[in-house]
Amino acid sequence: MKNLIRILILIGVFYSCQDKTELKFIDRTSEEAIVEETIKNSISWAKDKDTSLLYSIIANDENYLEVHPEKTVVKGITEFKKAERFWLDPRFKAVKCEVWDLRITLSQDATVAWFYCMLNDMNEWDGQPANWENTRWTGVLEKRNGKWRMVQMHFSYPSQ
Repeated sequence: MKNLIRILILIGVFYSCQDKTELKFIDRTSEEAIVEETIKNSISWAKDKDTSLLYSIIANDENYLEVHPEKTVVKGITEFKKAERFWLDPRFKAVKCEVWDLRITLSQDATVAWFYCMLNDMNEWDGQPANWENTRWTGVLEKRNGKWRMVQMHFSYPSQ
């Protein structure tokens, strides 16, 4: 009987010392689907100029970072919001966006995701094309309070 009690105590001590995130079941397929939808919405919001959708995705802090192919670097949500003058101007029209070759990786505890894909972001400015075609797009999302937030994006053109 004493050996059984010792074994039960050892099992209890063993489990109490384990990293609880490893014991928690994570439906990685569902998480990846949510991340994919979030990634696509971070671009497609512009079609209807749905800033509520956009700001439900972009991290609302000054650590947010976005790098554009034209060498523009956006640092922080305050600077990011300055672009509203462009997006919400009636001369700007989002035509369509296409994403392909999307690869998503989740961290072990599924609280961080990083991705790579190719993007065609087709737009018009004052009736003239304003496109990002065959653009490499990478980024990082963080799960905050149960919701995926885009914390970093990088867009670039592959060299020919």
